[in-house]
Amino acid sequence: MPKTDQHYMSLAIQAANNGQGVVEPNPMVGCAIVSDDEVIGIGWHEKFGGPHAEINAVASVNAENKHKIAGATAYVSLEPCSHQGKTGPCCDALIEAKIARVVIAVTDPNPIVSGQGIARMQAAGIEVVTDVLTTEAEQVLAPYLKRTRTGLPWVIAKWAMTIDGRIATASGDSQWISNEKSRKRVHDLRRRVDAVMVGIGTALADDPMLNPRPAGSRTVTRVVVDSAVRIPLDSKLVKTAKEFPTLIAVDGEQAKTQTDKIAALKANGCQIWQSDVGQKPGERLTGLLKYLADKSGVTNLMVEGGGQILGSLNDLKQIDEIHLFTGAILLGGQSAISPVAGTGPSVMNAATDLKLQQVERIDNDVYSIYRRV
Repeated sequence: MPKTDQHYMSLAIQAANNGQGVVEPNPMVGCAIVSDDEVIGIGWHEKFGGPHAEINAVASVNAENKHKIAGATAYVSLEPCSHQGKTGPCCDALIEAKIARVVIAVTDPNPIVSGQGIARMQAAGIEVVTDVLTTEAEQVLAPYLKRTRTGLPWVIAKWAMTIDGRIATASGDSQWISNEKSRKRVHDLRRRVDAVMVGIGTALADDPMLNPRPAGSRTVTRVVVDSAVRIPLDSKLVKTAKEFPTLIAVDGEQAKTQTDKIAALKANGCQIWQSDVGQKPGERLTGLLKYLADKSGVTNLMVEGGGQILGSLNDLKQIDEIHLFTGAILLGGQSAISPVAGTGPSVMNAATDLKLQQVERIDNDVYSIYRRV
């Protein structure tokens, strides 16, 4: 029995995942080329600046099957691009390869592409089918789609907590709740993202480095939300700012009284982002997210705490994904610190609705991944 379009599209979507952590801010895209119910080529966008999925799929076809490309069907998880960027237009590559039919999961919302790749292929006589496994493909494309549609990065919240939902004792002691293997997994996550953010409370309490160890193939920007410019000049983040990109986000009103401190931070290699004078906290945080997406090319932003910054993001409905490490520790204590503060809703049915994506046991820890519905 011949396989369906859904079957072959699922292979393209699976292939797209191979680009995670190395293609951003570009989208993760996969492509499968099928002739006479046989997959003769499969490819994905392998690294930022490199050939796109369609190019790699065509190139993957071995010599004995090259003649089958003409007349074949290409299954692509995102509409083939139609513009000249770091690589040539993918729709032209499929036209030149004499592909007869292209099946697409998601039409690209990027205005420089949207519908134009489809139109160009149709004008060349290629049959185009759209909206096949769209929901499944959008799961993989979600960070790119959010940034393209809203101008905001995909926000990943990460925290480790005890089984009674605490991230630190009342005195602020938090080391360690999760085990060594879980902490290694956090470094794997850092290598995937474009930036790692913390609030000033976490920066002061933990004096973290925030960079992935060992380093990955991408440069991760470290971001500290520090409205009152309290970060010490001798902190690890400041002392290593010339080695690892470090952005300090400050309140524009406060910055007017902290010119010497800001000059010193800049001299140590820190970048400074100032909010507009008079903005409210939520407006400042949204402005920072827009800046990170627009000016710094951040598609995936991981926020590692503390409770105030996570609470503010939750109030803004800007937490898209949660990576939760639950340690086998019962802490107790009415004043022990919880992971998410902020205002929060007054009624339960206004709470953020999540979908459980994955659960994994890491020795005695439980690692859970959720996405906002």
